[in-house]
Parts: sequence; C-alpha cells; structure tokens
Amino acid sequence: MKKIIALLTIITLFVSCKEEVVNKPERLIEKDVMVDIMYDLSILEAIRNQNPASLDTFKINSRDYIFKKYKIDSVQFAKSNVYYASDYNEYKSMFEQINKRLQANTKSVDSLIKLKKKKKIIKKGEKQAVISRDTTKLN
Repeated sequence: MKKIIALLTIITLFVSCKEEVVNKPERLIEKDVMVDIMYDLSILEAIRNQNPASLDTFKINSRDYIFKKYKIDSVQFAKSNVYYASDYNEYKSMFEQINKRLQANTKSVDSLIKLKKKKKIIKKGEKQAVISRDTTKLN
C-alpha cells in the first residue's frame, strides 16, 4: 500500500510539473520579436548607464520608444514577459541569444575602434613626415 501511494505521489508530481504555470496571453509577442525587444532594451539601458544625459538630452524614454517601434503596449509586453519567464529554460535561452548578439556587437565595435586608432596613428605619422621633410628643405 505504501508503495502504491508513493508511486501515485511521484506520478502526480510529474504530471503537475508539465502543466503551464502561466496561461498563454491572447496577444503573445513572438519569441524572436521578444528577444529583439529585450536586446534593444538592454542597449538603451547600457546607454543610460554610461551616459545618462545622452537620452535625457533628446528626451527619449526607452520603454516608450520600444513600444512604438514594435507597435506593442506595456500590458502586452508585461504579459508576454511573464509568460516567457515562467519557463526558466526558455527564458534562459532567450537571454543567451541576447548575450551572443551583445558579444558580437562588442567585437565589431572593438574592431572599429582599433581601426580608427590605426588610421589616427598613420595620419599622425604622415603629418610628422611632411613636417620633417619641410624642415629639411628649409635647411
């Protein structure tokens, strides 16, 4: 009898774990679009943290901007976010996608910065060569 109760308890736990914790909202934002929204929000938050005056100067509210860009409202975003967050593994994979995009953009920006520095060094070297050539002609 104890074995049957233990078995039924285990089966009940497995069956209850497979049910959705949060019901799917009517106007669910697609997963790919939600990843894009969360990516854009992370970029805007990074801008706000690095240079708060930049967004304030142009009077940009990051949430309002995102809502207009993706033609969604705050309730739709909140419900979709809660729905995706209710599945830990799915939400984690979404953040991993965002992280990969951020890392890829970081690498490309770093490459552009290095290229700009090299160009600046080359330009500076050319200027010095012209100056030294002009001073040699004068002597």
